[in-house]
This record gives sequence, C-alpha cells and structure tokens, in this order.
Amino acid sequence: MTAAFDVTRRALLAAPLSGLALAAARAGTPRIAAIDWAALETLLAIGVAPVAAAELILYRAVVVEPALPPGVADLGLRGSPNYEALWAARPDLILSSDFYVWAEPKLRLIAPVERLSVYVRGRAPYGAAEEMTRTIGRLAERPAAAEALIAGTRDELERLRGRLAGLAERRLIPVNFGDPRHFRVFGTDSMFGEVLARLGLDNAWGAGTSYSASAPIGLEALAGIGDAWIVVVPPIPPDTRRALAQSVFWAALPNVRAGRVLVLEPINPFGALPAALRFGRLVAAGLTAPGGGRGLG
Repeated sequence: MTAAFDVTRRALLAAPLSGLALAAARAGTPRIAAIDWAALETLLAIGVAPVAAAELILYRAVVVEPALPPGVADLGLRGSPNYEALWAARPDLILSSDFYVWAEPKLRLIAPVERLSVYVRGRAPYGAAEEMTRTIGRLAERPAAAEALIAGTRDELERLRGRLAGLAERRLIPVNFGDPRHFRVFGTDSMFGEVLARLGLDNAWGAGTSYSASAPIGLEALAGIGDAWIVVVPPIPPDTRRALAQSVFWAALPNVRAGRVLVLEPINPFGALPAALRFGRLVAAGLTAPGGGRGLG
C-alpha cells in the first residue's frame, strides 16, 4: 500500500484518527468514506459520520445540510481525491457513484467501493434516492434510520403539499444558471421536478429533460412561459448575476416584470433525499413568504 501511494510518515502523522472515528471503531461501526455528495448527505441524515469525504468546504457552502460534524477528513476535490488522505483514514468501505467510475481502480486499492447512483438516464431519481438510502442503511448497519429518513421525507413533503394547496395553480420552472444566456432546466423527470409533483405544483417545463438531472436551454425559452415562476437554484456565478442585472432582455421577461422570480438558498442540484426535502422546504417557504418571492437583486 505504501508503495502504491508513496504515503510518507509525515502524511500519516498529519492525519490521526479523529474522536468520532475512534468511537466508531470501538463500536464496530463500519468506517465509511464518501466521494459523492449524495451518498455523503444520506450518511449524515441517518446519523453516520464518515471518516472521510470530499470537498468539505464547498459542501458546507452548497449542500449546507445535513451539517458536517467535526473530525471528518477532507479528501480535497471530488474530481481529484487525495488518495493518501483517504488511505490514512483507513475506511472499511468507500461510497462512490457513476460520476467517479474512472477513480475506482485506485480507490479499490484502499478499500472496497460501493457505486451508488441517483442520476441515471431513464431512471426516476427520487425512487433511486430511496433505494440508495436503503442500501446505505444496510451497509452502515443503520437500516431503521434509513427507513425513518425515507418515511420522514415522504411525510414532510406531503405536509408541505397541504400547506401549498391554495397555490396549486402556480406554475414553476426550476432553473440553474450556466451563464447570462443559458440555463439548465429541471424537467418533470428530474429530482426537483419530482418534488414539485409531490408538492402538487405544476412544472412549467412539462417535458422531460432526456436525463434525470437537468438539460440546457437558452434564455429566450423563458419568454414562452411568462406566467410561470422562475425558481433559481444556486449557485449563480457572480458575473452572471451582474450581467442579468444589466440585461434588457432579462428585465423584459414577463416573469421578471411581474416579480415572479424566486431565488432559493444554496442546495445540492445532484443530491439525494436530504436535497429533495431541502428543495421542497425552500420552495414552500419562498412561495408563502410575504411578497411571494425573492429576486436576483
């Protein structure tokens, strides 16, 4: 193992076992590392602290919840994980996804890899997230907590549906900015599209997106659905925000003129059940807030 990754004595000394990891080891709980954020947020939601995970600073800014406990080793970029830090964390299992297939040969030199994917072409992501939750619950020896997360998410979305019953006529189009002229739209076959359906709200982008995450569209496409609320899923690149604030075309959109723009707080656009529930809560809070929305200003 040392030869494979050239792990130095300094690197090992710099990555001692955290209190959480030691407690987990004593309790016999599997030591799990997560490369993919959907798996990470699911682990945290069922009460399991991973020994290591990727891009923790960005996770706190984008995913936000469930919150990360102290003591989780940061593996650096998801697209280029630090194998030395991962080896030093001594995981029994590594959770990955289809996004990181290319890394599996090296990951498998450290520990067994379980590939769990929510976003697969032609597959409904909400059901896939429930299936992944059950699998993680089994692997982490927390099956009851996994079932509680599944049931609790369904129940909370149903409660939010009742709260929004008087707004069922509102049409929404959830988008994520790429640049000032292009967006990614979350269609009926996306995770956010499925959540809107569970909330009893109409996705104005009535078609699927040919992929269960999102599909690119041009700004001009929004002109044809001027009655819909534009629900903006962050992050919004700073230059895009500035450009839209000065864009005559953006300002002329019927949605924008009427104030039908809702900018959500940060949320993981490729998340699992915790992200689905966060999206539902944020949409419900935004639509029922005084004034009914929050624009780009």
